[in-house]
Amino acid sequence: MSMNHIRPWRNIERRKSRQIMVGNVPVGGDAPIAVQTMTNTDSGDVKATLGQVLAAAEAGADIVRISAPDVAATKALKEITKESPVPIVADIHFHYKRAIEAAEAGAACLRINPGNIGDEKRVKEVIKAAKDHGCSIRIGVNGGSLERHLLDKYGEPCPDAMVESGLDHIKILQDNDFHEFKISVKASDVFMSAAAYQILADATDAPIHLGITEAGGFVSGTIKSAIGLGQLLWMGIGDTLRVSLSADPVEEVKVGFEILKSLGLRHRGVNIISCPSCARQGFDVIKTVETLENRLAHIHTPLSLSIIGCVVNGPGEALMTDVGFTGGGAGSGMVYLAGKQSHKMSNEAMVDHIVEEVEKKVAAIQAAEAADAAE
Repeated sequence: MSMNHIRPWRNIERRKSRQIMVGNVPVGGDAPIAVQTMTNTDSGDVKATLGQVLAAAEAGADIVRISAPDVAATKALKEITKESPVPIVADIHFHYKRAIEAAEAGAACLRINPGNIGDEKRVKEVIKAAKDHGCSIRIGVNGGSLERHLLDKYGEPCPDAMVESGLDHIKILQDNDFHEFKISVKASDVFMSAAAYQILADATDAPIHLGITEAGGFVSGTIKSAIGLGQLLWMGIGDTLRVSLSADPVEEVKVGFEILKSLGLRHRGVNIISCPSCARQGFDVIKTVETLENRLAHIHTPLSLSIIGCVVNGPGEALMTDVGFTGGGAGSGMVYLAGKQSHKMSNEAMVDHIVEEVEKKVAAIQAAEAADAAE
């Protein structure tokens, strides 16, 4: 639960779910909402795929999924899982034997799609492999690949059909005494996904993985995901998420964290609050923010920074941030520290100075945390 006694309108009460483990990452219960992405390299190419895994982990990914379409991919998975700093989910479609091979190769979780993994006998073999190798399972229902009998029953993909598919597979897992599973009901349609997830949240206590599948390119996919995932997270639904973009996996991680940060559900790195700029700006806000995002990308400690072009909203925004800069006149602006006016700084030296102030603040936070841990 995200609790704020001073500003109760910010509170989000998370849905109560069971907790499972995906490798060393707890999912569900009171664990932080995990951010996930997926590689888009040839899975048989160890170097390229591991490179994407490492980049995603550096960006903050808690879990990375890798497609395992063939034997070459599951063979490579053995080497990748040994080197990966985060748990690897093996993405399985059509060929249940790939799931067994992935479990043997060290995957922390097996993602199976009820619509194409095969009959119950094959699912049971996957369950046995997961048990034997300590894997969890994600039941990944997709609106674009529902079972034929459900399409015949409902006439078309719909929320009820998606949830029924998921619950049918939950029953198979539970009947085989397997409970280390999470579930997703994704569609490319925001309305269908949101409705399905709301029905699912009431129907099971399993951890829920959120996503709007095939969301699109960077801009359109980010918007669709923010709308769909944002409303569900605001309702307290969701234990892991992936933002599915036709873009670099690192961008998926960044957008996922930004969605969580905007709702106060996860905090990582510098949260920059900036104005869109206008004729009143005392410096080039857009260029400054772009530069600061790059210069401060290495910081993981949560911290807030306001960059406002003029004094209309600048002082007010600075009151709420750790470090702030408000544009003024004559080529300089005001620096704010801990919400208070501190000193003037020239626009020319402002970027370097802000980076210095942020790094000083981060060092102080880390020192205080180390002292608390020592006690």
